[in-house]
Parts: sequence; C-alpha cells; structure tokens
Amino acid sequence: MQNHSEMELMLSGYGLTTAQILYRMPDHPSFLQTFIWQHYDLAPKFPSLHRFIDFWQEKIDGALHSVAYTHRKLIAPNEWRNVAGELKLH
Repeated sequence: MQNHSEMELMLSGYGLTTAQILYRMPDHPSFLQTFIWQHYDLAPKFPSLHRFIDFWQEKIDGALHSVAYTHRKLIAPNEWRNVAGELKLH
C-alpha cells in the first residue's frame, strides 16, 4: 500500500478512515488524552487500523480507553465512469 498513489488506493476500494483514540496518560491514569489517527483503509475489516492498535498496545505506555472511528469511501463506484468523447464549446 505504501507505493500506491491516493487515486490508485481509492479506485481499489480504500477509503479514508479517521479514528479518535482516547488513552490514559501513563503518569496520571485518571486523565484521558485524545489522539487522532487518519489513514486509507479497507472496510469492513480495517487492517491498517488494527495494525496501528496492535502497535499501540505493544509499544506505547498509555493504556487505551476507547477507539471511535468513521470511514468514508471518497470515490464510490457510481461516481466513476469512463468518458468516451469530448464536447468543446467555442
């Protein structure tokens, strides 16, 4: 996925996924901090988001409280069509 352009990803079915991650601060566990993560991902399994959450749990000290996400395909199949001709005015 790293070597593809954004347009190629969108045409392959990827959409923009945004996750709001609430986590507990390591020094003050009663405080919650927000982290926003955004990446192109495939719904409904969200492999990139799951890899990031796994990385967070293994490498980062702040314990996860919750993850809320939204996903939007930026190019839907009905929005893409091949144009065979061109019309010029003046």
